[in-house]
Amino acid sequence: MSHSASSSPNAHGSVKSYVTGLVLSLILTIIPFAVVMSGALSTLATVLVVVVTAVLQILVQLVMFMHMSTKADEGWNLMSFVFTLTILVLVVGGSLWIMQHLHLNMMIG
Repeated sequence: MSHSASSSPNAHGSVKSYVTGLVLSLILTIIPFAVVMSGALSTLATVLVVVVTAVLQILVQLVMFMHMSTKADEGWNLMSFVFTLTILVLVVGGSLWIMQHLHLNMMIG
């Protein structure tokens, strides 16, 4: 009973890792906002920037704040990470597919 799950030294991140995660999250939020608001890129390039930064944002959240890693002793974390990536691909890919078909079907002419 002397060992508990919450007493491991790697149970929580350091202040440095949380600040790094916050800064990366802010940067990955500002980039697509600036691209969309400036209108400097084509529609396809804008969508790609938004999708890529969204995926990177999720990865930053998982690694920096949820402490997901690929360490051998954390097998469940790796399985959760792979499951999250699978769901991410399905949701983002399916959403883009549905939006493309809606766009094509709603065009007049």
